[in-house]
Amino acid sequence: MTAEGRTRHREVETLAALDAVLASGRPLRGLRLQDLDLTGRESAFLARTDVEGLVVLGGRLSEALDAHLRAHHALVFPTDPHAPVDPYRATLYSPLELYRGLAARGYSATPDARAHRWAREAAVHHDAFVTLLRAIHDDSVTDALDEFVDGRPVVGVMGGHALERGRAAYADAAHLGRSLARTGLVVATGGGPGAMEAANLGAYAAHDEGLDDALSRLAAVPTFRDDVGRWAQLALDVRDALGPGSGRSLGIPTWFYGHEPPGVFCDGIAKYFSNALREDGLLARSTHGLVVLEGAAGTVQEVFQAVTPLFYALAGTPLPPLVLVGHEYWTETVPVWSAVAALARGRDMDGVVHLVDTVQEAADVVTARLADPGCDTPPKAPHAPTREAHP
Repeated sequence: MTAEGRTRHREVETLAALDAVLASGRPLRGLRLQDLDLTGRESAFLARTDVEGLVVLGGRLSEALDAHLRAHHALVFPTDPHAPVDPYRATLYSPLELYRGLAARGYSATPDARAHRWAREAAVHHDAFVTLLRAIHDDSVTDALDEFVDGRPVVGVMGGHALERGRAAYADAAHLGRSLARTGLVVATGGGPGAMEAANLGAYAAHDEGLDDALSRLAAVPTFRDDVGRWAQLALDVRDALGPGSGRSLGIPTWFYGHEPPGVFCDGIAKYFSNALREDGLLARSTHGLVVLEGAAGTVQEVFQAVTPLFYALAGTPLPPLVLVGHEYWTETVPVWSAVAALARGRDMDGVVHLVDTVQEAADVVTARLADPGCDTPPKAPHAPTREAHP
């Protein structure tokens, strides 16, 4: 929601904020109560009738309070108690929340796996209510994502999910994430396995020593393909050993791809049902550049999604860098670079697209922009640390 919208229709996302509003005696008209348990404040609400236009988004309230609010022209939006996610949530996910129950009951019983099944079942049965809840969920996640990145420089790191732990390229991606995060950048990825997990790991780790140890331990389970639960549990154990994160590691995954479980080395996870919203949100928020590691079709799609706004930008508009890593890969294996270079020719974007051979060169391109006082931050997309829950 825009700043203007928040002023006109104030969002109340915590019980502490709600208590402050109730104590102030201000009218409740126009407030948006998002995902709050109102059962402990029932008497205060039953004593008020100035609730016309008040909107209650999910949360908990009794039948008596529901009837009272509706009788005085408030709007109460229902949820589905059987849904594996809260569509009105006010914060990003934590990895521990998505993998809750993993150790005791296995991956299939976790909220992450259940949410994927719920999404697929809704698509098959054309359940209009579930479709609506999914859309509300994704909008709520977008709002929480805006709050997480608000005013912070973000760099996106893209790459394939097939990259195995223990490989040199995995370690390179992790050190890239570490280099970017230590300059103050938020490192955003697609939030999945492979290169995405590695970059998030590097950004999450507070110390180089901890990162090296983490890389060594993770190599014991190279891929998620054989056993997602074992792959994720090892990562959770490594995360626990690393301790609190840097606050600069962000994952933006999707339930659209059931074969991509979320990485755990994130300070916040914005997980979407809609892959289109997820892709657009990730790229739009990469205000300080995009680094593209080796990947397949999904990564190629992201390259050209990133190229489009660079190509059509008005002359003189500050543009973030787009850096492809791996000369041989992007010119021969997957020859994307020739198309990117051809589109850039004669346009302002020609100065911000780069093809380099190492992750250190990529980090240098991005961080050099931070050091340039004449380089303005691009406009933010028009559109906080998360609650922890033990698995």
